[in-house]
Amino acid sequence: MNALTLHSVSVSEMDNNCYLLACGEQGLLVDAAAEPATLLAMAESAGVRITDVLTTHRHADHVGALPEILEATGATHWGSFLDAPALPVPPERELNDGDTLDFAGHSFPVHILRGHTPGGAAFAAEIDGTMNLFVGDSLFPGGVGGTNGEGDFVRLFTDVKEKLFDQYPDEAIVRPGHGKPTTLGEERPHLEEWWNRRW
Repeated sequence: MNALTLHSVSVSEMDNNCYLLACGEQGLLVDAAAEPATLLAMAESAGVRITDVLTTHRHADHVGALPEILEATGATHWGSFLDAPALPVPPERELNDGDTLDFAGHSFPVHILRGHTPGGAAFAAEIDGTMNLFVGDSLFPGGVGGTNGEGDFVRLFTDVKEKLFDQYPDEAIVRPGHGKPTTLGEERPHLEEWWNRRW
C-alpha cells in the first residue's frame, strides 16, 4: 500500500481550506469549495488525478466547485447522509457514523458531527505517523463551529467531544474548513470553557 501525502490550498474570499490526500496516482479531495482550476492544478502538481471527493457539509462555500470538479474528473462523491439532500450533486456514497471511507487501499473511519449542519462528515487519516482529523466546520482553534441555538450547540459539542476528543490522542492534528490547523491537545483544556460559554 502506498503512503499518503497531504496537500492543501485556500480558495475564495471565505478562506476555504481544500485538502488533497494523494496515494500513488489517486487523489482524495476534501471539499471542492471554489476555483476548480486551482483544485485541478493542485492535483496535477501532486502527480495524481482526483478519484474521490468528500464533501464535509452542505454550506454553499464548501461546494462551489463541486459540479465542475466531478464533471471534469469523474470522481466518486462521498457525503454525509444527513447533509446529502441539500448538496448540489448527490453523493454516490452516503456516509453514516461509524462507516469507513475507502480510498486507494486505505480505510478512514468516518464520524458524523451534528449541529453546524444536520450532520457534517469528518474522517481520520494517519499521515507520516500522525493522525489527521478532517473536520469541516465542526471544530476550529478556539471552539466548535457556529450553531443556531442551544440544541445545535449541545449536539455539536457532544459529538465533537465523544467522537474526536475521547477517541484520538492529543497529538492528532485538526484540519478545519477555514483557517489554521490545531491539535486536540491544544484545544482539550478549553472544553469546559466552551461548554459554559455555549459557543
